[in-house]
Amino acid sequence: MIKYDENGLIPAVIQDEATDEVLMVAYMNEETLQETMETGRTVFYSRSRQERWRKGDTSGNIQKVVSIRLDCDGDCLLIRVEQTGAACHTGKKSCFYRKYEEGNWNEAASETANMLTELYGVVLDRQQDPQPGSYTNYLLDAGLDKIAKKVGEECVETILAAKNSDKEEIAAETADLFYHLTVLLAERGVTYEDVFRELKERR
Repeated sequence: MIKYDENGLIPAVIQDEATDEVLMVAYMNEETLQETMETGRTVFYSRSRQERWRKGDTSGNIQKVVSIRLDCDGDCLLIRVEQTGAACHTGKKSCFYRKYEEGNWNEAASETANMLTELYGVVLDRQQDPQPGSYTNYLLDAGLDKIAKKVGEECVETILAAKNSDKEEIAAETADLFYHLTVLLAERGVTYEDVFRELKERR
């Protein structure tokens, strides 16, 4: 049923299971599609390098396969995944971050979910490649109790900012809260995709 092109390839559209966002488009051949099906992780074929590559082996931004669908013509795949970190090599959540507006291709304003996922990717990067003087590494090294304490402090400061009715202060304190909460999630191995999936189930 699968119709590969003259080079033995088929395009695969990768979609986030939690947010329904299209993350990227890549190509598979019969071998990498079979490996994807067997292992539950996306494996592609690079047309430029002429070799197989498994998403996340270098970056850690793996894609766990949820479902694979074939279009009506049999010449395109839709693969829904649980994405860890960013899908795009630029560090963006999705490769489709440019938007055509008034004759120009501009970087689209990031959705909140994208920004949180990008932030999560930065924290993961600090876990895997610690940087001297990094506050994130300081928190991760200090451990769960310290991180949890900071989350609690930022919660209180956000509440106080709300009581003061200062929008800029509320935004600043909420940003601090999101950051520390992101570090907490990463330390516990919980992704924003896990959170989004839970929210999606509650719709």
